[in-house]
Amino acid sequence: MAKKKAQPKDDIKDFFIALADYAKEKGISEDVFVSKIKNAIEKSLKTNMHLEDKDSEVVFVNIDLEKEIFDVSVLKEVIEVVDTLYEPEIEIVLEEARKINPAAEVGDKIRVPIDTHEFKRIAAKNAKDLIKQGFRDVERQQLSEMWGEYENEAVSAVVTRIEPKTGHATIEVNHNEVLLMRADQIPGETLHVGDIIKVFITGVSKEYKEGAKKQSLRITRTDKGLIKRLFELECPEIYDGTVEIKAVSRAPGSRSKIAVISNDPNVDAVGACIGTQKNRINAVTKELKGEKVDVVLYSEDPEEFIKQALKPAEVLRVVINDPHVRACKAIVPDNQLSLAIGNKGQNALLAAKLTGFKIDIKAESKVTPEDLEVIEYPPEEEPEEAAEEQTEAVSEAQEAAEAQPEG
Repeated sequence: MAKKKAQPKDDIKDFFIALADYAKEKGISEDVFVSKIKNAIEKSLKTNMHLEDKDSEVVFVNIDLEKEIFDVSVLKEVIEVVDTLYEPEIEIVLEEARKINPAAEVGDKIRVPIDTHEFKRIAAKNAKDLIKQGFRDVERQQLSEMWGEYENEAVSAVVTRIEPKTGHATIEVNHNEVLLMRADQIPGETLHVGDIIKVFITGVSKEYKEGAKKQSLRITRTDKGLIKRLFELECPEIYDGTVEIKAVSRAPGSRSKIAVISNDPNVDAVGACIGTQKNRINAVTKELKGEKVDVVLYSEDPEEFIKQALKPAEVLRVVINDPHVRACKAIVPDNQLSLAIGNKGQNALLAAKLTGFKIDIKAESKVTPEDLEVIEYPPEEEPEEAAEEQTEAVSEAQEAAEAQPEG
């Protein structure tokens, strides 16, 4: 017995089912989904039939996903007979027109259905590309709308792809893919597909432009804001306001400093951030791929704050020679000089960024009377503006300590 001939597969129907599943996965509403498909098909047909200069309503697309309706038609003018000027894209002879509408007359305009398989042959490829582009536009819009409230916040993300040559990573958040540039990854870290990481959203566009090629959404793992958000997640006292983060400085991949203060005299701000058996600070360090974090106590007294910021080094005295300029000298024991400065001046630089003071670190044996002089101003004299940038930090003491091993 001869085998029953299989029915031809409806590629068009399967194509739209696949797109519907894609839209659902991406969280795109059915109305938006249908609108994007209609626009793409209309544009594709007009291009393939050379109707770009015709009225926008010359092509009609009717899509109903629930009823599985997919109808495409073109508006054509009824003519009596074919002549040398016949344009089949926009004209139809009377005899053929009456097969569609028996009441058709010469000069009427009727909708002429286009066989979907014929459509597939002439335009589906272009339509697919346009639909996908439409979806990318929607995704960008959703990112702007959905993530606008998350600007300057940290979110969890899944690594979905790594570019072997550049090291750029594609990550997924809420079914949306975003590029994490290599420069925005923590120096030294190696990401793998499937990793769950925290990223910091530094910018989200407040406006969306149809057809924009690039989404104005920037994510990073190197911003100091990520440190703050990670501690908020690990430390309930920070989240509820009992402990407050006053300042953060960071050298991504190497070391960070965070200054905290308690609004409750019964709560130890530094201890709350470190946690029992260092569990909280270890969790932050693990997320940062081993980056060390110093938690120090903030103080409204600049001299005390600078002492705290230079930890783990011991500081004997801080001298602010000119109270109108944010610069100071920090005097440390001779055996603490290299520790206070840090490897390549990092500890001093981070302390300077944390406090906003230029810090000149001096060994106790090298201190001169001039180092201890403080400029006195008459009470009525107005302060001058700070003369130097806050983050320029390490003086000739670094050179003096380079030959010494770090403590």
